[in-house]
Amino acid sequence: MTRAEVRRFFEYLQSVDPEPVTELNYSNGFELLAAVMLSAQSTDVGVNKATARLYPVANTPQAILDLGEEKLKQFISTIGLYNSKAKHLLATCKILVNKHKGAVPNTRKELEELPGVGRKTANVVLNVLFGEPTMAVDTHIFRVGNRTGLAAGKTPLEVEKGLLKVIPDEFMLHAHHWLILHGRYTCTARKPKCHACPVATECHWPEKTTAII
Repeated sequence: MTRAEVRRFFEYLQSVDPEPVTELNYSNGFELLAAVMLSAQSTDVGVNKATARLYPVANTPQAILDLGEEKLKQFISTIGLYNSKAKHLLATCKILVNKHKGAVPNTRKELEELPGVGRKTANVVLNVLFGEPTMAVDTHIFRVGNRTGLAAGKTPLEVEKGLLKVIPDEFMLHAHHWLILHGRYTCTARKPKCHACPVATECHWPEKTTAII
């Protein structure tokens, strides 16, 4: 895309949803971190159902540790990979309590030192919790970046770097959520809704016209 097309792309997304937010439910920093960790290879809807049961009982690192692994698994058993996620979450809680006084750290290095927290999760936390202009590339953003021509890449990191390079600064704070929501509800993997797409004019996808119904 040209610079002008990229700017129009985000101006249109901004006009549709000026203040996008994560669809994960949370009321404090730890709840957000835990929800993002649990969301790997799972839907936000599924995670929200599990945390709606878990958080009223335990929503701090110490409370999760007090709950213990077996009881934690009971709360999150409806989520994929819940066994490994429970182990990672408990290990993370132990570090948060012992090293960070129960608080969620605000640096990428410290976040990525937590078990079960990779670059994508760290980017989400840095963006949503601390207002940093990061780009957490999930399957939706990876697809949108490649399909539209906004930022092509063979790996999530390549797409992330490409997006950070081309997106104007004034759009970066919300760009992560605009692209996720666009990929989740409009530029879907199967049967993308090109006929209802607010950025169809800027999109360079060669199959775009055949997808319009």
